[in-house]
Amino acid sequence: MLSADQFHVARTHRKVLRQCLGGLATLLCIFGSAAGQSAEWPTRTVTIVVGFDVGGVTDVMARVFAKTLQKDLGQPVIVESRPGAAGTIAAGYVARANPDGYTLLFAAASQMLAAPKIQPVTFDARRDFAPVVTVGANAFVLAIKPSIPARTIPEFVAYAKTHSITFGSPGVGSVTHLLSAMFLANSGIEAIHVPFRGGDQALVALLGGQIDMYFSPVGNIVPYVGTPQLTLLGTATERRLAQLPNVPTIGEFYPNTILPSWNGFMAPAKTPKDIIDRLSRSVVASLKDPEIVALMDKLGVEPEGRSPEMFASQLTEDGERFDDAIKAAKLK
Repeated sequence: MLSADQFHVARTHRKVLRQCLGGLATLLCIFGSAAGQSAEWPTRTVTIVVGFDVGGVTDVMARVFAKTLQKDLGQPVIVESRPGAAGTIAAGYVARANPDGYTLLFAAASQMLAAPKIQPVTFDARRDFAPVVTVGANAFVLAIKPSIPARTIPEFVAYAKTHSITFGSPGVGSVTHLLSAMFLANSGIEAIHVPFRGGDQALVALLGGQIDMYFSPVGNIVPYVGTPQLTLLGTATERRLAQLPNVPTIGEFYPNTILPSWNGFMAPAKTPKDIIDRLSRSVVASLKDPEIVALMDKLGVEPEGRSPEMFASQLTEDGERFDDAIKAAKLK
């Protein structure tokens, strides 16, 4: 038979045990509920946010994958445009969204790795986002107005050393701006930067002869191949493009004139990993679709499909290359 003290101790132990079991049950309930919610995802509309103008390569790509994701996920997937400030308005919006998989960012390299280093932003590219998957890498082509008497890169460099020239871009810190700065630094020439609201406006200015040179996404340039409207001098790629086999790479004359220019999906930090993985698998699978591959080829985009882990590593590696380009552009 228990003494009064022993009885009191035993009763206390039972009370503590009940409290522990109750707390454990509560935790299991919480985690079980969270797991159940992510397992059921999605149950409503998923929004893909784009930070650049409608009709541009980034916007077009986002809409292509919105359709493939909608088919695979079985829920509506829409694209919401929030252009401005080199894409940082959209990035800041997604960074503050609930990490539930219903708000995604269709990100661009310059938006995440260049813009935050040269202007105030409301997000941290590493801390506030979870990389999901890279979609593809964009190729850029150096074009000049045809009235300039140059048909090769060496001829253009010689011309630029004795003439005042201008170059256009979609804005300060854009890939086009930074690529131009790298080319100018590597070739030893100078030019005046003329920023526009978007790439389309810069290309129109080049076609109209208001600027002298412009690094354009290859998809926007292809319609003018073989016409007298533009002169194509070189591609900012590691190897010659299949669409432009007769156009040399700039690296054949000036090495290291290349800059990563990818698009990829990112989600708010703390988005459940099973949602991240499902999105990644869906996009990678769609990259094997012949129709998607053909469209990307037309746009001058090389399919990638890097995993979340590989994407995270790429952010670190590419960040260093953007740092070099920012220095070349003399930006702070």
